[in-house]
Amino acid sequence: MTLDLKTFIRDVPDFPKPGILFRDITPMLSDATAFAAAIDQLDAATKGIEYTRIIGIESRGFIFGAALAHKRGCGFVPMRKPKKLPRAVVRETYALEYGEDTLEMHDDAFAKGERALIVDDVLATGGTAEAAGRLVSRSHGVVAGFAFLIELDFLNARPRLAPHPVASVVHY
Repeated sequence: MTLDLKTFIRDVPDFPKPGILFRDITPMLSDATAFAAAIDQLDAATKGIEYTRIIGIESRGFIFGAALAHKRGCGFVPMRKPKKLPRAVVRETYALEYGEDTLEMHDDAFAKGERALIVDDVLATGGTAEAAGRLVSRSHGVVAGFAFLIELDFLNARPRLAPHPVASVVHY
């Protein structure tokens, strides 16, 4: 029987600002069985995607991406906010509804043509994931697909990530 991960995700109204319903995954992370089930379910959801590296988007994408990379026996690449990486980086700046943000990764994170699975905790509007995909492509990598623990279906972000496969485990 598959563990219902929604029972380990807490709703926090009006965070980080009024009108937002935040999906808090910390109860799931603090329960060893639930966290293991989340990684197992992400692994099952991405079985049909071929890749040799996992990109984890800062910060919660690190949690799921690194654990999935360990399970799959592949490399992990952190994609970070600006000025967090110690060597030469490539960067992608992207628009948000309230401004802009930037992602960076080391400029030698991939061999040319290497296939990457981009992992984060939540797929909402898709802007961050889309920017991560552009950064992988600009770095001569290939976006193999995207994986998320949670997808907010009502925001309809999947078309933004097309034509790449998108896997998610928990849907709201």
